[in-house]
Amino acid sequence: MYAATARVAAGPAPYATSGVLPAVCTGEAACAWSLPHRPESAGTARRIARTLLDAWGTDVDTADVVLLVVSELVTNAVEHALPPVVLHLEQRAESGALRIEVDDGGPTPEDRARAAGRDPEEHGRGGLIVALLATAHGERALPRGAAHWADLPIAP
Repeated sequence: MYAATARVAAGPAPYATSGVLPAVCTGEAACAWSLPHRPESAGTARRIARTLLDAWGTDVDTADVVLLVVSELVTNAVEHALPPVVLHLEQRAESGALRIEVDDGGPTPEDRARAAGRDPEEHGRGGLIVALLATAHGERALPRGAAHWADLPIAP
């Protein structure tokens, strides 16, 4: 779990939602938040990301794409993985990309009831959406889980 200290350079605190630990920021261009392992966390993550993107001056079209990818990655972590869920957002000026990363506790041993109870037509598109929108995406192993990431182009 990330420390509950924050170093946010400017703008309002994008983590003022119950159950969300304060942001852990490394400089002005990278922050992380621990989120509750609940379906509502996708909405919380979108609100957090929107606040940070506004502070970074991200254009509306780019922000909409970022919010969709944030939502998909957090939803997948909640539905298909164990806690914790940690959202990372980082501007990568050298590559002209914004990195979205969601850490989780690794796959669940069985399908989640909320995912299993959905109409199959409404399930299973998150990975495809991320693949279509990202310039690069992937997964890497963590000591206790996995990190799922996507790079999105940011307007100059």
